[in-house]
Amino acid sequence: MDKNTVIGFLLIGIVLFAFSWLNRPSPEQIEAQNRYRDSIEQVEYARQLEQQLEEQQVVAQKESLEHLPDSVKDAQLQNTYGVFAETMSGTEETVTLENDLLEVRISTKGGRLEYARLKEFVTHDSLPLILFQGNESKLDFTLVTATNRVISTADLFFTPIKGSDPNSLTMRLNVSEDSYLDFAYSLKPDDYMLQYSIQGHGLNGILSPSVNTLDLTWEQDIRQQEKGRKYEDQHTALYYKFLADDVEKLSEVKDQSEKVANRLKWIAYKDKFFATVLISQDGFEATTLDSKLFPASSFLKRFKTVTSVPFDIQGREATTLTYYLGPNQYALLKAYDKGAEVGQELDLEKLVPMGGSLFRVINQYFIIPIFDFLGKFFTSYGLIIFLLTLIVKLVLFPLTYKSYMSSAKMRVLRPQVEAINEKYPGQDKAMERQKATMELYSRAGASPMSGCLPMLLQFPILIALYNFFPSAIDLRQQGFLWADDLSTYDAVIRWNAQIPFISAYLGNHLSLFCILMTAVNIIYTKFNMEMTNTGQQQMPGMKMMMYLMPLMFLFFFNQSASALSYYFLVSTLITIGQTLSFRFLINEEKLLAKLEENKKKPRKKSSFMRRLEEAQKQQQEVLNKQKQQQQKKKR
Repeated sequence: MDKNTVIGFLLIGIVLFAFSWLNRPSPEQIEAQNRYRDSIEQVEYARQLEQQLEEQQVVAQKESLEHLPDSVKDAQLQNTYGVFAETMSGTEETVTLENDLLEVRISTKGGRLEYARLKEFVTHDSLPLILFQGNESKLDFTLVTATNRVISTADLFFTPIKGSDPNSLTMRLNVSEDSYLDFAYSLKPDDYMLQYSIQGHGLNGILSPSVNTLDLTWEQDIRQQEKGRKYEDQHTALYYKFLADDVEKLSEVKDQSEKVANRLKWIAYKDKFFATVLISQDGFEATTLDSKLFPASSFLKRFKTVTSVPFDIQGREATTLTYYLGPNQYALLKAYDKGAEVGQELDLEKLVPMGGSLFRVINQYFIIPIFDFLGKFFTSYGLIIFLLTLIVKLVLFPLTYKSYMSSAKMRVLRPQVEAINEKYPGQDKAMERQKATMELYSRAGASPMSGCLPMLLQFPILIALYNFFPSAIDLRQQGFLWADDLSTYDAVIRWNAQIPFISAYLGNHLSLFCILMTAVNIIYTKFNMEMTNTGQQQMPGMKMMMYLMPLMFLFFFNQSASALSYYFLVSTLITIGQTLSFRFLINEEKLLAKLEENKKKPRKKSSFMRRLEEAQKQQQEVLNKQKQQQQKKKR
């Protein structure tokens, strides 16, 4: 195998290994996961016990108040909650707002959003796709009264007031006839955005005059919605956007807490394909963000935010918030910035992970437009991926052709290279042999490096696709051949036993598309090694390394989206077809004759060749000095 191909495959392996290494669980996380696995029942029991104790305390408190005379009960509530004492009593009810896309329920206790369901989607096991329900999500505001009492809205009962619009609702916290706090909700038709505003009326003398912000605490447990828990967990994270800056996120693979001093535009609790985003018109201030891994259960992570929003105690202006409760679909999220002023964009599309800056640009302006265009004409996503692969290979064809021509030049010169090897045998003549070989390539117009650059230029597209397929929600629950969901693995063999190393990296299954991709890559490796044999001596163990690389792909892709393995399977088959076509169409006798003609022409050495020869000369001088020293020692 020539150096060009070796370098190319090594670079591919290095890039994939580095990507996998950077995204691997940390030792701390692995240790934490092991501890979690060993103590799941204890943790879950402790959590349930704590929740039961809290519920029992609340019930006990209410029962103790119920057994007291009304005068004593009112006195205790008045002493604890002041002017808000009357709002402590009530019956929790929910009011539903819905359109064709979204159903939400707002609870009278706390006036908070306590349920969200996406109507057009279901979970991997065909259940309704509910983002959260009940206490899985909590949004509480802290009110500081004029008498310095600290009240949480989670404990208070609001009164629902329906407007003329059936999808508008005001939850009113009545303090007195002329003093109240309104939480207003509005859901537009065919939209995933839920408008949410907070406005006070007559709260002077009720709340502390120093109040100009409302502290809020927002928590949510993220449900598992997809088949592959581990893979979904790797794409679940807390994202946040600075008011006039970029989007950041907390770690997906470990517990993390972050204090942010700068104002934030929005905070998102995102899983692989769906997100709950809280957007502030004026920004969140002094924010603490927290992400915790969940033990193996029906939830992936627990996200928590403690922050504050501006609040006008005079009631002249409302505090405007917005919920986004919907899919992480690039085109949909991008559309929310249509018509926005420069610097005022939401940038919600950055919730869709598509790699770093260069890879994101390739996905944004090349892969996604082609994918969406094909989706307008074809309903089979297997066919769409096949056509996308053809287009990508067509775009890369000039680079592929140039790389093949470089290998072909090296191959037709093989007899001459073998003659040089016979002329300069042995390790002690390695420098002379290498120098003569490079001179041959230079005179003939062939270069071991000329095919390496085309391969390097293909890497950004390959890595962009590596990021695109797992995050493409259009592939979710779309079947093709034996795969019932192209967005996750297509397991044909499963087992329950935890096998050391194997289960950690391969999972407890084997995916058929991944197996086929690996097998085809092994065949291609053997085929390519035979076709690109240039007669040069290979590094020890290189042949074995070339066969190990496809096996590495098996570990990289077995738990990934089957669409990704399918793409690389088709891509490799096309590459084999291209190589066979090149071999059939290109007359290697004419190519050799052309190279022989090049030898007769005066040829100016390139700067690379001059530097290479200079390095070889210096290395030869070092070897000669070492030989002389060894001969002196022998004497």
